[in-house]
Amino acid sequence: MEIVIADKSHSKYAEIICDTIAESAAVRGTGIARRTPEYITKKLENGNAVIALDGDKFAGFCYIELWGHGKYVANSGLIVHPDYRGVGLAKKIKHKVFKHSRTKFPDAKVFSITTGLAVMKMNTDLGYKPVPFSELTDDPTFWDGCQTCKNYDVLTRTNRKMCLCTGMLYDPKAKKSEPIKIKEKVFDRLKHIKETMFLKKDKN
Repeated sequence: MEIVIADKSHSKYAEIICDTIAESAAVRGTGIARRTPEYITKKLENGNAVIALDGDKFAGFCYIELWGHGKYVANSGLIVHPDYRGVGLAKKIKHKVFKHSRTKFPDAKVFSITTGLAVMKMNTDLGYKPVPFSELTDDPTFWDGCQTCKNYDVLTRTNRKMCLCTGMLYDPKAKKSEPIKIKEKVFDRLKHIKETMFLKKDKN
């Protein structure tokens, strides 16, 4: 198994990457911004992605997006193929793409929005802090990308102030502090509260 910075030679994996992301979202029942093979290919070719391979077999992937004229960076589309889940590969990919982001864009703030506890824990280990959406990029193109998420109406109803996702931010200029420990019971409770508040209208 190897995790490498992607290049043009990896464009042949664009289709399976998109399929794996879509299938995973369907199984989990979570919202996710859909990406086309063409979009993923561009990320692979310009070196703004990392890919995990077991020989020639696709195992995992994550890509970098730039927002706010390079002031912000997001590590998006983290996915592990079903054949390689449960062995810690997602964490290794996350660390690889984060390091690549920090090397390639050292002055950019790195942010994430996620509904997943596992991703939140990985982000926390890397130094991310939970923040309100107002501290994330105000680039409308980023938020427009949420339109394919099933919870997009929640985002619009709150004027992009909050959603079921949690905003997290790594600021390279911020004073370093001890990572916050995320407890699963607390996370589940907060997630339930959000769903009760924001999805109630959908049931009426």
